[in-house]
Amino acid sequence: MPRPVTTSKPLLSATPTAAILRRIGIVPTALLILLAPFAPRTTPADEPLPRNKTTYSWPDGFDAAGVSSLRHSADLPTLEPFDRLAQRLIREHHVPGLAIAVTEGGRLVHASGYGVADLDTGQPVTPQTLFRIASISKPITAVAVLQLASQGAIALDAPLIDQSGLTEMFQEAIKLNGSKVDPRWQEVTVRQALQHRGGWDRDRSFDPMFRSVQFADELQIAPPAGARDVIRVMFNRPLDFDPGTRYAYSNFGYNLLGRLIESKSGMTYEAYVRDKVLRPLGITQMRVGRTRLADRTPGESRYHHPGTAPSVFAADFGQPVPHPYGSWYLEAMDSHGGWIASGIDLARFAAAFDSPDQCPILDRASIDQMHARPTPPQTAVTPEAVTPEANATKDTAAKEDNAVYYSLGWNNRELPSGGVHHWHSGSLPGTSTILIRRHDKKNFIALLNTRHSRKTEKLGAEVDRALHEAAAEVSTWPTHDHFEKFSITQPD
Repeated sequence: MPRPVTTSKPLLSATPTAAILRRIGIVPTALLILLAPFAPRTTPADEPLPRNKTTYSWPDGFDAAGVSSLRHSADLPTLEPFDRLAQRLIREHHVPGLAIAVTEGGRLVHASGYGVADLDTGQPVTPQTLFRIASISKPITAVAVLQLASQGAIALDAPLIDQSGLTEMFQEAIKLNGSKVDPRWQEVTVRQALQHRGGWDRDRSFDPMFRSVQFADELQIAPPAGARDVIRVMFNRPLDFDPGTRYAYSNFGYNLLGRLIESKSGMTYEAYVRDKVLRPLGITQMRVGRTRLADRTPGESRYHHPGTAPSVFAADFGQPVPHPYGSWYLEAMDSHGGWIASGIDLARFAAAFDSPDQCPILDRASIDQMHARPTPPQTAVTPEAVTPEANATKDTAAKEDNAVYYSLGWNNRELPSGGVHHWHSGSLPGTSTILIRRHDKKNFIALLNTRHSRKTEKLGAEVDRALHEAAAEVSTWPTHDHFEKFSITQPD
């Protein structure tokens, strides 16, 4: 993730309670008149707050009680425990807006938006609002790789560079730097990159995907550096450990996998995924997002994050910009963190794997391989791969490191009952997301337009636990299927 800044400034202008509610049309004029004397006033920037501060305020005017009452489900029935969960997240953590989707047995049984997508305009979150999904992009990339592998186009246990169309670029690095180029680059396999065992450890060195200015300088090009530019520079950096020997979460490894997909498909990464992975599932609105606010896709949420940071773009380089809109380069993150999607889109994706023999995008053998524990076994799991769940008993919690592992694009938890939960979370400034696929064919998706809470530094873990708790409160699961209610719209 980008290095936090030490200055904090309201991301959005203050919007008094009455103004928000009036735009959405839920407060009578007479009540607005009564509320007017108590409406908060616009104030200058807040005092600087570090990223890890556990208490802070959104821009003045955010009314948690009022915003938490806003629910948009396209007039379809919802599950009350999940409604209560969303309202509590808004009230307690001051989440401006979120979407929750739930499937059970392949049916969409809950889809709703809560709160506002934009604090300035009061635009509501709906079931079809698009959000940046951050690292939930990784399972999508993994499925694309496995598709091509099942067709014989990719060999999972063969070197990645040899298959990714990057051999010439790598040879250029050798020509320029000779023996200084780490020979272990040529040993990294596709499977190892999928499992985060390729040799890159951002805790030991750095995350290359957030060095767009430095790398552009090294290449003497205008910033920010693109996905292939990052690879070109990284070929001159040594690996952090021998490939295959241990786990270390790596965004960069999934950047390489995106280029592998392009090489073997003859299409851009985005085009291949949209045509071969998403379209067969009826998903047509997902796409790789854009960094700048002016380029926001119609129907996409605004992202709320306190403070500013220097722009990485040549046009306004070094100028303060809101964190989510120019302090890093989303387009270069396509295959590891760049997608935008609605909760319903991700519900369709998750439900596709409920019945492996009927999956329209992967065969059973590929799905089994996607979930298989790495060999040799992982000896340690980082916090990013261990997301506590509400149904983890004391016994399973005590064995957490052994029960949890990262496979091909998924975190996995083995349960005492023999079942396995699969999930992935995502986080960027202005975004917190999670997709959970449970062994009982219940799938949960939550997409938030902030990752900050006024109460905790672990908002993602809080949402994870709360989704399981809400599911436990559902006494009888409905038989309806909301997928039928949401039409499949052709993309732009």
